[in-house]
Amino acid sequence: MEIDQTMAFTLTKTRNDLVFRRAALADRTWLTDHYLRVRLVGEELRGFTSPGADDHIRVFFPPHDQPFASVEQLRAAPSREYTPLTWDPDAGELELEFVGHDGDGVGATWAWQAPIGAPVGIGGPRGSTVLQGRPDVWFLAGDETAIPAIRRFLALAGPHATGRVLIEVPEPGREVPVAHPSGVELEYVHRKDLPAGEALIERLNQFGTSDRPTGDVFVFIAAERSVVKPGRALVLDRWGLDPDQTIIKGYWARGNDTYHAPH
Repeated sequence: MEIDQTMAFTLTKTRNDLVFRRAALADRTWLTDHYLRVRLVGEELRGFTSPGADDHIRVFFPPHDQPFASVEQLRAAPSREYTPLTWDPDAGELELEFVGHDGDGVGATWAWQAPIGAPVGIGGPRGSTVLQGRPDVWFLAGDETAIPAIRRFLALAGPHATGRVLIEVPEPGREVPVAHPSGVELEYVHRKDLPAGEALIERLNQFGTSDRPTGDVFVFIAAERSVVKPGRALVLDRWGLDPDQTIIKGYWARGNDTYHAPH
């Protein structure tokens, strides 16, 4: 699609061929005590691609003690959605990141406890929102579940980008490291005893009309779904940005383990 030359960037929605792939856990790396990265490998991961920084794939987690998982067994296993972080379509590798939830949660339990070599299924991404062009300013905000997407947007932004990133984490000393250009300010928001997402909402509510960055601004906000209304109030009402140039999503819902973000 040809980019509108009057705009610095556009967001284009695409549909992808839905492919189911089998893979296995190759290794894991703890970035903090509650956040880790895993590397998956498998011949069927060759050719995998993820066009949009905000993409979601569905990951299927069979029992840890299952020595072999057929496609049918994998499809029947519990599943959750995650944003692909990095991948190598030639080597058949894929990296994902997981947030710990005090030992519960299907995905976190698998990521923390599954033995190396444990099977896993990968479906998607079904659809993508692809950013074309280059925003003048980036405004990215989310809790830990949004960090992979934030990392990918920052990689797209390039070394000379300007903007702001807000990331909600539990408390001081538990910040997940996120590389960012020198012109992008990174701020960690500590929720402490507040429910997840509330501290980020409080911070977003502190931005007024006069805080709107100049130029064409790209906004990405994702966290617990209660962030959507205050996120839209900031971006659409106080800043007057075009909704077609923003992504504001609930990535998960408190009390609803099967909730998934809209594509």
